[in-house]
Amino acid sequence: MRFVAIGDSFTEGVGDVLPDGRERGWADLAAQGWADAAGHPIQYANLAIRGKLAWPIVEQQLEPALALRPTHLSFNGGGNDMLRPRTDVEHIADAFSRVLRRCDEEGVTMILLSGANPSGQLPMGSLVQRRGDLLSDAVLRRIEDRPDVIRALNWPDRELARGAYWSEDRLHMNAAGHHRVAARVLHALGFEPPENWWAPSDRLGAGPSGLAYYREFVGPWVRRRVTRTSSGDGRTAKFPTWVERVPS
Repeated sequence: MRFVAIGDSFTEGVGDVLPDGRERGWADLAAQGWADAAGHPIQYANLAIRGKLAWPIVEQQLEPALALRPTHLSFNGGGNDMLRPRTDVEHIADAFSRVLRRCDEEGVTMILLSGANPSGQLPMGSLVQRRGDLLSDAVLRRIEDRPDVIRALNWPDRELARGAYWSEDRLHMNAAGHHRVAARVLHALGFEPPENWWAPSDRLGAGPSGLAYYREFVGPWVRRRVTRTSSGDGRTAKFPTWVERVPS
């Protein structure tokens, strides 16, 4: 099996920080869990870069990912688009159709993920909720006649929407959230993940609130929008070529 992941911070693993400072995330966890459950090595690559909008993910990551000749390709995008003032949900959903078409042409199995729902703890959360619901519906309409597409749908998961699964910025999942998403991916692939991945015990405490939250997290985000910069500027993929994950 050769599994490649493309996407934004959700797939890069932002929020799941290891003691040495490296970021892990659900895709890393799923690759290792896949090798463990299958009992044989898995080749794994991750081209995701934080801050990317849906169509730039497709335009910049899809063809390099397919050039690796994977057996499985996972895609998620749209989370950053939903935070922009103007968002065309149908245009975002068309990116998912493009990925599926190219996977069909190359004989690759697509793993479709919807992002987790952060709206309960975000400023303007009702807007994010509404756009996320619309995007989820739009994407599912495009694959309703495709039972071969592997689905790991996190947006409807009310448990995952709870604050205990989110990092201090309230926008990225913490280790608990990434483990739960990885568990859903493995289950969709036909494996039973470790039971504690669904609700790990090492949950992080609450982050700053009130003005401290806006100063630490919202202010820098606004500055990036004003200056038209991205948190992913200058970053490269953490696993642009195959790494092997062997059963542990």
